[in-house]
Amino acid sequence: MESILQCVLHVSVTILLLLGHMITALEVPLDPKLLEGLPQPPTITHQSPKDYIVDPRESIVVHCEAKGKPHPSFSWTRNGTHFDIDKDPKVTMKPGAGTLVIDISGEKPEAYEGVYQCTARNEHGAAVSNNIVVRQSRSPLWAKERIEPIVVQEGVSLVLQCRPPAGLPPPIIFWMDNNFLRLIQNSRVSQALNGDLYFSNVRTEDTRSDYICYARFPHTQTIQQKQPITVRVLNVDAINETMAAFLNDTDFFSDSPSGERRPTFLVPSGASSSAMVLRGDVLQLECIAEGLPTPEISWRKDSGDLPMNRTTLHNFQKTLMISDVTEADAGDYRCMASNSQGAVYHIITVTVKAAPYWISTPKNLILAPKETGVLSCLPSGNPKPIISWSMNGIPIENSPRDPSRKVEEDSIIFSDVQPGSSAVYQCNTSNEFGYLLANAFVNVLAEPPRVLTRPNEVYQVIANGPALLDCATFGSPIPKITWFKEGQNSVLDGDDYEQHNNGSLEIHTAQKADSGKYTCVAINSLGKKENHVYLEVKEPTRILKQPEYKVVQRKGNVLFECKVKHDPSLIPTMTWLKNDGELPDDERFVVDMDSLTIYNVTEGDEGTYTCIMNTTLDQDSASARLTLVDQPDPPTDLEMTELRARSVQLTWVPGSDNNSPIQRFIIQYEDVLHQQGVWHNLTEVPGTKTTAHLALSPYVLYAFRVLAVNEVGFSQPSYPSARYQTEPAAPEENPSEVDAAGNEHDNLVISWKALTSLQSSGPGLQYKVSWRQTDGDRDWESVTVANVSKYVVLGTPTYVPFEVKVQAVNDYGSAPEPTAVRGFSGEDLPMAPPEAVQVLVENSTLAEVQWDPINPQMVRGWLMGYKVYYWKEDPQIEEQKVLTFGRNKTQGKLPGLQPYSQYTFNVRAFNEKGEGPSSPNQQFNTPEGVPGPPASLRITNPSLDSLTVEWGPPVELNGQLTGYTLRYQPINSTNELGPLEEVTLPANTTSCTLHSLKYSTRYKFYLNANTVKGAGPAVTEETVIIMDEVIPSQQVDIATQGWFIGLMCAIALLILVLLIACFIKRNKGGKYPVKEKEDAHADPEIQPMKDDDGTFGEYSDTEDHKPLKGSRTPSNGTVKKDDSDDSLVDYGEGGEGQFNEDGSFIGQYSGKKERDTAEGNESSEAPSPVNAMNSFV
Repeated sequence: MESILQCVLHVSVTILLLLGHMITALEVPLDPKLLEGLPQPPTITHQSPKDYIVDPRESIVVHCEAKGKPHPSFSWTRNGTHFDIDKDPKVTMKPGAGTLVIDISGEKPEAYEGVYQCTARNEHGAAVSNNIVVRQSRSPLWAKERIEPIVVQEGVSLVLQCRPPAGLPPPIIFWMDNNFLRLIQNSRVSQALNGDLYFSNVRTEDTRSDYICYARFPHTQTIQQKQPITVRVLNVDAINETMAAFLNDTDFFSDSPSGERRPTFLVPSGASSSAMVLRGDVLQLECIAEGLPTPEISWRKDSGDLPMNRTTLHNFQKTLMISDVTEADAGDYRCMASNSQGAVYHIITVTVKAAPYWISTPKNLILAPKETGVLSCLPSGNPKPIISWSMNGIPIENSPRDPSRKVEEDSIIFSDVQPGSSAVYQCNTSNEFGYLLANAFVNVLAEPPRVLTRPNEVYQVIANGPALLDCATFGSPIPKITWFKEGQNSVLDGDDYEQHNNGSLEIHTAQKADSGKYTCVAINSLGKKENHVYLEVKEPTRILKQPEYKVVQRKGNVLFECKVKHDPSLIPTMTWLKNDGELPDDERFVVDMDSLTIYNVTEGDEGTYTCIMNTTLDQDSASARLTLVDQPDPPTDLEMTELRARSVQLTWVPGSDNNSPIQRFIIQYEDVLHQQGVWHNLTEVPGTKTTAHLALSPYVLYAFRVLAVNEVGFSQPSYPSARYQTEPAAPEENPSEVDAAGNEHDNLVISWKALTSLQSSGPGLQYKVSWRQTDGDRDWESVTVANVSKYVVLGTPTYVPFEVKVQAVNDYGSAPEPTAVRGFSGEDLPMAPPEAVQVLVENSTLAEVQWDPINPQMVRGWLMGYKVYYWKEDPQIEEQKVLTFGRNKTQGKLPGLQPYSQYTFNVRAFNEKGEGPSSPNQQFNTPEGVPGPPASLRITNPSLDSLTVEWGPPVELNGQLTGYTLRYQPINSTNELGPLEEVTLPANTTSCTLHSLKYSTRYKFYLNANTVKGAGPAVTEETVIIMDEVIPSQQVDIATQGWFIGLMCAIALLILVLLIACFIKRNKGGKYPVKEKEDAHADPEIQPMKDDDGTFGEYSDTEDHKPLKGSRTPSNGTVKKDDSDDSLVDYGEGGEGQFNEDGSFIGQYSGKKERDTAEGNESSEAPSPVNAMNSFV
């Protein structure tokens, strides 16, 4: 049967044209505006499948839709004859389409079964659909049957047949029980492809009465059930007992077939078989074997490997499936069944046939008049398919003869076509396994070029990447496309450019310079059309700083940075992923513009984090991994091996290192006998080891635990090991840190560091303490003590040498002989002072004391040194000073003495017990020295040319004062010092008056006290020779000088001239039109001058009520008449100066502080300089 292959035109119709003798393909977009007035033969766009199975409970809908210009009309045939739908009220056709709707309610569906074919026709041709075979689905019932129970011997094979009724389409088979639960299947019990249930060997647990085969028919969604099958599985003895009553006590089964046996195939039978499959279908090969034990199935292909991507095994390796079969899948397939008793194989020879399939389907042709084209129909199949051609649904041999058409076996050649020769051609190719039918139209058109790409389209690409500029065109004949760039007259071609057959221009490596306007021109014999597009080349997006690998501890924070550079005209979007998925919805994840921060990191945060920077054109990405590190997990499974009296080997299993390698293991022990609950470090081993050889001490009940250490920290301790006790023994070591020293003059204290319980080595620990005096041949004395760490020997001579020993002893013996330690008995105070004490005064502040060493017999201990006590004989000073000197010293210096003073001193020896008696007190006097600075210095009674200097005597005279030296010198305005004057004064004076000093000058004064040893340090003071209150007569004299009077007259004359000029200017002003025109067209030379250059602006009557610059405004906001017209402050700069009552100008002599005060108090009534000037004039 014939059928039509769909050629759906989504956006365009593909057209074959020839260049020269043959024309290449042309796509014609189905733009409604483009197709207006463009004729087109019919094209089938939708149809029902060839094998159409319908549900008998619903209406039958047979689809047929097509398009064309003009829109086609539809007709149908059924079983090869015309189907007149108008005569059957149950049949309707959808408007605008050829789809049939058959209402079968009240009718038998079988009446409408048959082969349907649709024809779509317009004035340019006719297209036909496939032959559509319409059949109703069927789900027949199982034939009633009586199924006898099946009794089988344990171990034999069994097949439960299903044999479902034939349905359309075939049903889906499955086995269930009465409770609608699927039966459990495995390598021993499984369902074959035909639905039968196979047992490779049966067991007693297979006994049941509800083996039920079900058939589900998918179209009708119905399930049919076979009668339940009862199976009883008996062992040999049970079978014989069951059958004995019926067989006169003879054995029903004599030789048991249920024993172990090699496999044999149940499906397929024999040593070989064959199978045929069609190309593109699924190959299913099945091998089911019986045997005991249950056989295992394996597959291989003798002539090669099984196709990896298309091969699957099902049903516990019993079914081999190869999808999308090709001719290469033909060959011998070997399935092998094996168990412990042997193996058997079966060869299945597979041949591959092929229903017709397309190598190349016919393509629609749009030809211009006089052009040449070809329709090709290239099918393949096995066996080779036969090709037949039709035109508008009629075999071509029965169609009108056309001299421009030549039919060959697989093609039709058109030459010199003429208008009106459009038609639809059908290629039907078939063999014994099926057929294919394809429609292709030939449309003869004459159309000028049209550009289908939108005008002024903007293309944006990334630099160094390709750029593809579209120029979709339509025309008949096919237009020729050329491209130009703005500013260039030549056609774009060469290595940098490639023009594709569809008219697109490709720039292989676009650069910034390639940006601009491009023009494509389409030309054929009927016209010319051009279009403009624009290319923008953007900078690529690049990640400049990639996120880095991070290692962080639990509850730490981590920062991933991702700094990006992109084209500024593109809008970037930053996205972060975790393990290629979205970030968790967690407030701990904070995404900023160029970073990702994770706070309080947990185990679940580990993974790979990727930052992706997207723009509308490109993207860049970078990834980094986050690893969480933590302290290691504790070791486990502690075990002791090689148990010996004084050693043991400990092994353990390390815990997880939590991403930080274990550096070492610490082994700790607990002494359960002596210090339960207290753990001590015993040893360490590297992190690569999991065993440790431990040296043990006697008389310890050990328990061990292990800690792991990495860079993060310590693990929790492991669970303790089993306990292990060592036998007691004599001590192996003696106490350490033995010391002998008396704390009283008649004793010797022997102390030591007690042994630990681990060092005791056994019960009954005691210490044997021995001592003897070393000066002479003395015997050892000893005592044994327990639970102490010192012993006091009484009645010893004072500070004599001793040897002492401390030995550990327990119930099992003594420790090795200890080494003797030397010490001394207790000390007493020295008995005598140093002798031959004398003093040497070196200068007024330093003296040296000398003495002879004390007799060692008088020290009565270890001499530590000498102390010199000294004090000044002054009733106001009672403090003693002490200097300490070493035991080998016989002299010492006393620094910091007061000159011209008397001192008393003595010398004492001292040891660790304390100081001995002092030497007799001796006295010495220090010579005179320079005095200290005067106690005070102040300046009093200043006048215009004199002042008085007063001072207090030095607190530290350091001798007899011989007088004072007073020096002074002026200081100018630049802080330079003038000539120095000196005055010598007697010792009994405390003041001095200086005369003939310069007025208004700063002076600096220096004062020293003197003794015969010289001058002491000076005190200084500065002052200015100036009076706070100025005498009026002196100011009158200054103000009445000739130069000052002349200056005042000049200022007054200048002010008078300015006032006259001001009044003249004012009288010229007025409000009249001429004045306004003058103002509008004023000469630039007579424009008002700026305030900032110190000149005056032109006076205007509009400013009559405004104060002039610099005038003083009363606090009430008004301007007094006599102040506004006659005030010199309005024009002068001397508003700060003031005159005295006698007319003298004193502003220039006023201090800056006074001027500042006047300026900051404008609201007060200060004397007016104008009034002063009026009085002056």
